[in-house]
Amino acid sequence: MITLTKEDGPADLDGVTHLSIGVSWDPTAGSTGGVLGKIRRKTGTDLDLIAVAMQGGDPVRLAGLDSLDPMGNGSLVHSGDNQTGRGDGDDETVTVEFGRIPPNITSIVFIAAAYKKGSSFQKARNISFKVYDATGGSSQQVADIWPSLLTQDNGCAVAKAMRVGGTWKLEVINTTGKIKQGDELALMRFAVSK
Repeated sequence: MITLTKEDGPADLDGVTHLSIGVSWDPTAGSTGGVLGKIRRKTGTDLDLIAVAMQGGDPVRLAGLDSLDPMGNGSLVHSGDNQTGRGDGDDETVTVEFGRIPPNITSIVFIAAAYKKGSSFQKARNISFKVYDATGGSSQQVADIWPSLLTQDNGCAVAKAMRVGGTWKLEVINTTGKIKQGDELALMRFAVSK
């Protein structure tokens, strides 16, 4: 079991072969009640969990949006797009199998974003990120990261897995910022800045 907090700095992932990060949220009507509020809750809002594989300071692969297995070998896999936030448990998940990550990948940045036009953190509530040790086929939650509800931003860098020699470390980032909606280059620039 590993324990993570932002203040503790990077945690060693010795013995962790599979790591999963999940995001969950609930749809909200905002301040609207009545019929319009019911419609907004029903349609929900589309947040996206994205993992950006980095080679040094360059983003080279993206898991999420339209790419579920960007390495083509199952080492970095996205669960698929949940466009509403409805349902129990994690709405979107990215799983990493460290032993199969190509050696040129030096880090993976995990980002949650209101990426598509019309979506926003303000249209969701109870946003949380969970980190799981998925070694051995069963998932054990090792951290829970809750971003501030006061932010006007639409992106949150949740965590970063870094290759250090022959091992991996995981650092909780939990930093928000603005990402131009629908702009994949802006998303990658946000990852580079973390």
